[in-house]
Amino acid sequence: SNNFGPYHFPEKLIPLVITNILFDRPIPVYGDGKQIRDWLYVSDHCKAIELILTNGRDGETYNVGGNNEQFNIDIVNALCSALNQKFKSNPALTKQYPSAKSAISGNAQNLITYVEDRLGHDRRYAVNAEKIKNDLSFNPADNFDVLLEQTIDWYLENQSWWLPLLNR
Repeated sequence: SNNFGPYHFPEKLIPLVITNILFDRPIPVYGDGKQIRDWLYVSDHCKAIELILTNGRDGETYNVGGNNEQFNIDIVNALCSALNQKFKSNPALTKQYPSAKSAISGNAQNLITYVEDRLGHDRRYAVNAEKIKNDLSFNPADNFDVLLEQTIDWYLENQSWWLPLLNR
């Protein structure tokens, strides 16, 4: 599963899209964007690890998944739409991120740029998480859309954390 949430390194898909929108930079999408990824919020992943450590059987292997497979292009479009809406409803963001011209005008999708797919890029990343669900009663806690919104808000509010990483 792909993790997402606060402190996710800015080169990864979700923070990359967010930060590129904030600087009005092209959003690179490999191939047709139809690569499928299973998404798991970072705190859910931590809860799963704790559950395995406290209740798992010694010597067993547990796949931790989000049970939330999505096309990359759908994630990119959701981020674009959410940031368009945030800039529309919160004028203070325009002052905080004046470079985000496409989002300010409600057109962050215009930044999507299809690029050649990487050689050997897997079409699908996902795991079968039935064992942890059945044996340890693990299920991701919250709704993906809500958590994606919280992730966007975290990046908007924590530029001091991610900006130095972009400037390296």
